[in-house]
Amino acid sequence: MLYKFLNVLDLVIRVTVNLLKETIEVLRKYGKTENDIRWVGSKDGEYAISWEEFKKIADVEYDNGYGAAKVALDLIVVGDNWWLERYEYDGAECWDYKEKPEMKNNAKKFSVVVGDLWPDLKKLNSEEE
Repeated sequence: MLYKFLNVLDLVIRVTVNLLKETIEVLRKYGKTENDIRWVGSKDGEYAISWEEFKKIADVEYDNGYGAAKVALDLIVVGDNWWLERYEYDGAECWDYKEKPEMKNNAKKFSVVVGDLWPDLKKLNSEEE
C-alpha cells in the first residue's frame, strides 16, 4: 500500500509546477532575464501589471498535467519584440515563446494557403516561383 501511495505522490510531484519558477526557466532558455520584461497581462491588453507585481502573485504551485488548464489562458509576459503566451493542449499547459516576425527584403509572394495535411507556405507555393 505504501508503494502505491509513493507512486501516486511521485506523479503529483512531477505535474505540480511553480508558475514563477517555470516562467523564469523559460526566460533563461531563450536568453532573457527579468530585466527584459516590460509588462505582464492579458493578450488583449485589458489587464496589465509590472513584473514585480506578477512575481508576488505567481509564486504558486499548479498542476500542469492533462485535465483542465489552471493558469489564465490569455496570460502573457511581454518584452521588446518577444512575448510568452500560455499554450494548452487537452489541459496540459506551459509557456510558449514568440518573437515578432520580420519580413525579409526579398520576401516571395504567394497565392495558395490551403492544401494537404500540415502544409506550410513554402510547400504550397513551391511551383509558383
